Amino acid sequence: MSGVIVTGPPKADLPDVDALAGFGVATVGEAMGRTGLLSPAIRPIQQGVRVAGTAVTVLSWPGDNLMIHAAVEQCGEGDILVVTTTSPSTDGMFGELFATALQRRGVRGLITNAGLRDTQELRDMGFPAWSRAVSAQGTVKATGGSVNVPIAIDGQVIRPGDVILADDDGVVVVPRERARATAEASQAREAKEARSRAAFLDGELGLDRYGLRDTLKRLGVTYRTYDEYRGESS
Repeated sequence: MSGVIVTGPPKADLPDVDALAGFGVATVGEAMGRTGLLSPAIRPIQQGVRVAGTAVTVLSWPGDNLMIHAAVEQCGEGDILVVTTTSPSTDGMFGELFATALQRRGVRGLITNAGLRDTQELRDMGFPAWSRAVSAQGTVKATGGSVNVPIAIDGQVIRPGDVILADDDGVVVVPRERARATAEASQAREAKEARSRAAFLDGELGLDRYGLRDTLKRLGVTYRTYDEYRGESS
């Protein structure tokens, strides 16, 4: 397997990235029309952490972390490292030493479609990570791959410089050209949810606020008292 290391790819503007960090993954995914979400199988190793950054992408051979070493050099302030493999792998390709080097360069976290290890150490040093697997199984450094090329994870294409947002609910990718518009749409959605929250606190029902009674009627859902239902069922 040969490969390429692409230097200096375009990136989303950091102010737009930081604006997206103010919203949850669920909100951003909804704001983009329920798109961009990675599989729920990619889970955080910590809780209560949300990060947003620009993607530095890595395509590696399974069980081989050579290209992660190559990618560290391409990482900088505000980035998130995103790693996938050419075929499924659960080996622990990433650990504390990688995180130390990346943290020194201002990298905000890791997303991997494979495995990682040293999870306690990563939590202790405050380096957030999301992975498909946790495994103590080590890797080799023997096969070429690529850095900063488009990759696909769970059907989502991630390009270098796209925005990655991750929290307890999962991971979403925002195309770099849509970062500002998505932040604005997320703000509008959050404002709408705040109005609904206030209405629910006042006792309004979702059935009425969202006009769902007509939906129930259209679908043929009816109301019956207990005695009516018992009589119809006997």
